[in-house]
Amino acid sequence: MQKIKSHNKWEEELKWEGTFRDYLKLVEKDPRIARSAHARVFDMIMEAGVLKSGKEKKYKFFAGEIFGLENTLKKIVDEYLRPASCHLDTKRRVLILVGPVGSGKSTIVNMLKKGLEGYTKTPQGALYSIKGCPMQEEPLHLMPQNLRQEFEKLYGVKVEGELCPFCRLMVKEVYGDRIEDVLVERIFISEQDRVGIGTFSPSDPKSQDMAELVGSMDFSTVGQYGSESDPRAYRFDGELNKANRGIMEFQEIFKADEKFLYILLNLAQEGCFKAGRYALISADELVVGHTNEGEFKKFIEEEKNEALKSRLFVVPVPYNLKVSQEKKIYQKLISQSLWRRGGDKHMAPHTLTAAAYFSVLTRLKETNRAGINLVKKMKLYDGELNGGYTSLDVEELKREFPREGFEGIDPRFVVDRLSYALVSAEKKCINVLDIFASLKEGIAQHMTLSAEEVEKYSKLLDLARREFEVQLEKDIRSMVLSINSKRVEEEIQKYLKNVELFFEQKKETASSDEKGEADEEFMGLIERELGILSEQAKLIFREEIHARLSIYAQKGKKFNLKSHKGIREAVEKKVFWEEIYELKSEDENPNVKQRLLECMISSLGYCPICAEELLDYWLKLWI
Repeated sequence: MQKIKSHNKWEEELKWEGTFRDYLKLVEKDPRIARSAHARVFDMIMEAGVLKSGKEKKYKFFAGEIFGLENTLKKIVDEYLRPASCHLDTKRRVLILVGPVGSGKSTIVNMLKKGLEGYTKTPQGALYSIKGCPMQEEPLHLMPQNLRQEFEKLYGVKVEGELCPFCRLMVKEVYGDRIEDVLVERIFISEQDRVGIGTFSPSDPKSQDMAELVGSMDFSTVGQYGSESDPRAYRFDGELNKANRGIMEFQEIFKADEKFLYILLNLAQEGCFKAGRYALISADELVVGHTNEGEFKKFIEEEKNEALKSRLFVVPVPYNLKVSQEKKIYQKLISQSLWRRGGDKHMAPHTLTAAAYFSVLTRLKETNRAGINLVKKMKLYDGELNGGYTSLDVEELKREFPREGFEGIDPRFVVDRLSYALVSAEKKCINVLDIFASLKEGIAQHMTLSAEEVEKYSKLLDLARREFEVQLEKDIRSMVLSINSKRVEEEIQKYLKNVELFFEQKKETASSDEKGEADEEFMGLIERELGILSEQAKLIFREEIHARLSIYAQKGKKFNLKSHKGIREAVEKKVFWEEIYELKSEDENPNVKQRLLECMISSLGYCPICAEELLDYWLKLWI
């Protein structure tokens, strides 16, 4: 209750009311108060902070909600909002987000709307309007035309637009044209209160009325005021009226009837629209629409839409193509749910990553470049620049298919299957095998997929499974080698000692009884792991190692575990597979498996259920 009281007190303290004279003093101190809607949205994003990593730029404003869409956000913020905030020509464009379902278009718009609501409650985002105006009018519209140029020179504030019909009448009748006495108040953007945010969603063109956008006549008051052109007889409650000073969202914009789109022509170019029997009504609002690619193509192909096409700023919003970012999408969506209500189920390591493998693979195109398959391409896109590849190679791959990311499985489908697996499983742990089974079932039952797509996605699911198996083997290998780290070190030293013995035996002065004999069988096992099979190749390799031993001895250094990558990897491989084959005789030596399971649980985040299930699964693949 105390927090509620504090909140109410805080909101009360934010309120402000004064005259136009007082408002001008505020503008003199901080001209940003009177900035445009585009500038306010841009400042809101930039004040949250920017992170730079090489050529990539990340906006903190979108952090935690939008993943893998850096290029899309860059186009919106840097190429559209930044110049629009400076009153350049992009301010006269309607922002259009085009992409497949579930790519994040609505999320971007919702973040801008919610962010603006909070921003106007901060000192930096303070917003003021003429008190009583149904369109939250910018008070500077009271400024006479012949004084605006001088005002702009003094304070750097460009005054655009005219008073709405309601305010024009109010100034005349209530204030007697004394503009300095007109009351001004601080307002707060609110979608629920219909202040500064409007939303238009198309429906049946035959029944949908233009009044939804521009308001309508209140015929019950026409008799009272004597004229249909009296502003008091008009409801300024259309979405364009209410979105003034903020954001106007057009959902599925190109599904709307033509008459609703044509009103955007003047709104985009001149910053005004026509309503009722009035002159053009000024509106300062960021107009953003979103649509799918199919509807956008239909719109573009229509010649009659030429005028509107030139007033669009189109931003592609493809699916994310980075596994690490796709995983974050699933983490976000699952964390927002109440799935833990039925019990705190454990999720095994790699579960969401493996699901992300599948999603991203369905969105990628096969490249013609030699040595790069889909899995390699997936890893390159996610920043794994192994094998001599660079960021320039990645950019070249992206240019090969400009539409890459506009097809494939959408995140909603995967999250639906994740959700089903979480709530349907009786055990207290969910792992990759459960998710893959759920995805396989979902693909087979998907009503919108063709037989060819079902077959294609099933193969990609198997490809994702194999990639998961590689990651699982890495986990098991790391734990086996952790348990046997001492043995690995001992066997490396044993091999090095045998190399020395081998060359001592070749000396005429050496006695095999004094020095001992080299263990050819043991050395052969290590060298076989390195792919060294012929006697000549063995001799050359041993000579190299012997020379290195001599150099290290002269420098007083020890040829240790990290001194020769090849030997280390060969010994680790030998030890790993010897330990794995020990698991075959589990009845005789149950401690081998138990030690491995305990290590997976304590070090890698597995629980007893998933550790044993996934270890058994992997053993069946290889033994």
